[in-house]
Amino acid sequence: MHDPRFDRLAHGLVTFSTKLQRGEKVLIDAFDIPPEMTIALIRAARSVGAVPLVQTHQARVSREMAREAQEEQLAVTAAVQLAQMKKMDAYIAVRGGENITEMSDVPPERMKLVQKKMKAVLDWRVQKTRWCVLRWPSPSMAQSAGMSTEAFEHFYFKVCSLDYAKMEPGMAALAEAMMVTDLVEIKGPGTDLRFSIKGMSALPCGGTHNIPDGEVFTAPVKTSVQGVVTYNAPTVYQGVAFDNVRLEFKDGKIVNATANNTEKLNAILDSDPGARYIGEFAIGFNPHILQPMRDILFDEKINGSFHFTPGQCYEQTENGNRSQVHWDLVNIQREDYGGGTIHFDGKLVRENGRFVPKALQALNPERLK
Repeated sequence: MHDPRFDRLAHGLVTFSTKLQRGEKVLIDAFDIPPEMTIALIRAARSVGAVPLVQTHQARVSREMAREAQEEQLAVTAAVQLAQMKKMDAYIAVRGGENITEMSDVPPERMKLVQKKMKAVLDWRVQKTRWCVLRWPSPSMAQSAGMSTEAFEHFYFKVCSLDYAKMEPGMAALAEAMMVTDLVEIKGPGTDLRFSIKGMSALPCGGTHNIPDGEVFTAPVKTSVQGVVTYNAPTVYQGVAFDNVRLEFKDGKIVNATANNTEKLNAILDSDPGARYIGEFAIGFNPHILQPMRDILFDEKINGSFHFTPGQCYEQTENGNRSQVHWDLVNIQREDYGGGTIHFDGKLVRENGRFVPKALQALNPERLK
């Protein structure tokens, strides 16, 4: 049955998120989503005169391909996909599936090989195309969010169809504040961090790359991070669930790391030297996303949160860190999660998840809904 919400979402992805123009080519990556949504994206692209190309994926098939992946297989796959990506002006990925831990029993060395060999495709897509990535609602996501399937679907389309233009003034002010800041101090339960962002760029994210969206990100000076952070949002990485991740830093490097699965955590952080340094610092403020659900595209935008990311930095916020890992780990600072503060050069910027300076109050939830 046709659902008009599919059309509204597809229209926003094509006209606002990727801003497709006549004659441009867009690759639509459809991962375990209803054919009706893929069709809605095709029609939306054609409506503006763009040229849609489609790839469909199934999680169980992808798992089987990764379980015994070989270098020769991945070299061919990467070469073909990179050649295709180089012909694209834009990229839209909608990722569904019932089981977010489908890849959990893929051997770690195979996952490491897959990520290494496919990195060139990811880098080209991120750096050279206008791209947007989003998840698709499912009963398992509803379960993770503690909601009924119907209630979660309403939540999903409300969040993903948010009027992101409302964020632009506040995001611009926050990005400007970050770009003139040297010392950042973050405190809260189990967290006492200090690091420099002097000279670093800061980028607002308001619906143009990830849906849902709502963050401004930068990167710390690589060796400046000192102290400890405890992440109170659960997470999934490489198909494995983690809780209570705690990282200690000295001169930028993670020198101690614990979690419910400390052995696996440290195996990921030992993937390469850059995995023990931070590649991203971001502040999240989506007004509708309040609780974690082990889905990073939602969780990193939680209102009143920040994420502090071990691994690869973004080209736009270059801090020199290189890694095959990029793991967005989230801390929520609202009062219902224990509170916390963020200071820029000694000035209180956010307290218990609410922005304090007048220019940034536009990002508080009542101003964005």
